[in-house]
Amino acid sequence: MTDVTVQAGTGSHAAARAALDRLWARGRAFLGTEFAILAGAMSWVSERNLVAAISNAGGFGVIACGAMGPDLLAREIAATQALTQKPFGVNLITMHPQLDDLVRVTLEAGVSHVVLAGGIPPGAAVRAVKDSGARLVAFAPALVLAKRLVRSGADAIIIEGSEAGGHIGPVSLTVLAQEILPHLRDVPIFVAGGLGRGEAILSYLEMGAAGAQLGTRFAASAESIAHDNFKRAFVRANARDALPSIQLDERFPVIPVRGLVNAGTRKFLEHQAETLRRFQSGELTRESAQLAIEHFWAGALRRAVIDGDVENGSVMAGQSVGMVTAVQTIPEIIAELVDQAVTALALRAA
Repeated sequence: MTDVTVQAGTGSHAAARAALDRLWARGRAFLGTEFAILAGAMSWVSERNLVAAISNAGGFGVIACGAMGPDLLAREIAATQALTQKPFGVNLITMHPQLDDLVRVTLEAGVSHVVLAGGIPPGAAVRAVKDSGARLVAFAPALVLAKRLVRSGADAIIIEGSEAGGHIGPVSLTVLAQEILPHLRDVPIFVAGGLGRGEAILSYLEMGAAGAQLGTRFAASAESIAHDNFKRAFVRANARDALPSIQLDERFPVIPVRGLVNAGTRKFLEHQAETLRRFQSGELTRESAQLAIEHFWAGALRRAVIDGDVENGSVMAGQSVGMVTAVQTIPEIIAELVDQAVTALALRAA
């Protein structure tokens, strides 16, 4: 944190740093971290090395369980704990068929924060987390759902705008923040989606957010295990290159996923068109056609992240990818974000 430390030692910056600490004090206290910056859970990316690096740098790393089974998750948690003594969380998908076992493994390992994503958290999972004393974090795409989640036991809420990478909702963070932040003060709320600079984080803190979640910038970090091709694709990309997947026919829903446009996304459109033709000709049933569309991207994220096939794989990225101009270390990224927010506050007071 050298840049922040040096600047914070001068009068106005010292006061600005103190002001920033007050703005996100609730988020810092909730996470148990120096900075209220948590990492989005990214499959194949948010593993032990990245998670530990973020937590060690003063942020809050989150393991992406994804499709892991209980034994694999237990090993990943243990490996992360061997790399950091700082707090970190585990993100579990509510639709996972072994959710109860994953919750049990997470809690037995002493993980302090459990993030339940992908739908309304089941009551049994909520009770298990609450009974253990761990903190429960949930995602809310609307104010009414955020209030419901708080009533059911969520200790914090993440509101993620459509600017984010990966699976997205239909509403931008700008709108979600205006809808939710002024009207829900019961628990800390973290904002996510399209965040790439400290000034933007500051603006949401001033609206009432407790902290911010980032994914895209961390995915392209030096500590990320993502293939060099994957990181270079981020550095080259502009915001307009990160687009949601396109659905050709409403009869065959496509879950919106934001990623970099490439040969794979173009082939997906061709695949949908061909599948639709086969359905209309009677060659495929509706069910088999839907499965054919859904299976197109099977393994595509791993191909991009691990194998480096950024032309045919799924290069999930948020619109903040345009702000990724180099592969930086996690401490550099966090220091830059904090310094940008501190500088903005100091300039106001000058």
